Amino acid sequence: MEYLLALGVTVFGWWFSTGLILFLNHLPQQTHRWSMALLSVFFLGAMHSISTTSQDTSQSGALLAFGQALLIWGWLEMGYLMGFVTGPSNRACPPEATGWTRFGLALQTSLYHELLVVIVVFATTALTAGGQNQVTALCCVVLWLMRWSAKLNLFLGVAQFHADWLPKSQRYLVSYMKQRRINALLPVSLVLGIVFSGHFFIHSGAGSNGVETVGNAIVGTLLALGVLEHLFLVLPLHDSKLWQWVLPDSTATGRSADRPGSQARKRQLARQAGG
Repeated sequence: MEYLLALGVTVFGWWFSTGLILFLNHLPQQTHRWSMALLSVFFLGAMHSISTTSQDTSQSGALLAFGQALLIWGWLEMGYLMGFVTGPSNRACPPEATGWTRFGLALQTSLYHELLVVIVVFATTALTAGGQNQVTALCCVVLWLMRWSAKLNLFLGVAQFHADWLPKSQRYLVSYMKQRRINALLPVSLVLGIVFSGHFFIHSGAGSNGVETVGNAIVGTLLALGVLEHLFLVLPLHDSKLWQWVLPDSTATGRSADRPGSQARKRQLARQAGG
């Protein structure tokens, strides 16, 4: 029963929080500052309370810690997607840029955001240090590492990605993504995700209290969802249907003309990223 609770809460939290961010991100730009201001209040509340939550070893403590992690990560993601914290560059990749030059240019598009993520994740870890409930810190670390893995895979090349999920002001990021059937990093990302997911599920089964059982199951499920998101990058699973309830009609119909695989997308990628 505890496994079902952890699985249900984690999957719902992942699905709903992703949908909410997409919904707010596609609202008119003049609403973004209000959305960010409101979420900032919740973010500060979460950061203020995670130290106390880290001492709660009950099932409810594990669930609360997961909710705090979603608020913290949602604030970071919205700050980036809405353009509040990005990087020193906001231009498309020059067609002639390759190798480390292209990587450096790509990093400049999100450098400030990446630094902010590192600061917040380390702050979360420091504030919960010494507590038996490490769910908030572990979830933030998992989301951070899986996000970096996904971004590197997008940079190296994947078969599927949602260019139309980006706000229009950030569509230039597509020029740093490649369309390839698969890249060398992706299998490594999948294997490591599966291994560490299994590790946390094993520890969940050996847990002696609520937070060890439910908390480890939450982290294991979150890693499994990260593996699923990586699979979305290479398999035509039409994952946009999971969030059709929040996406505008033009982006909720599966593979739009602004997606890799279409002739229009191939031509655009060829122009922006040199093929």
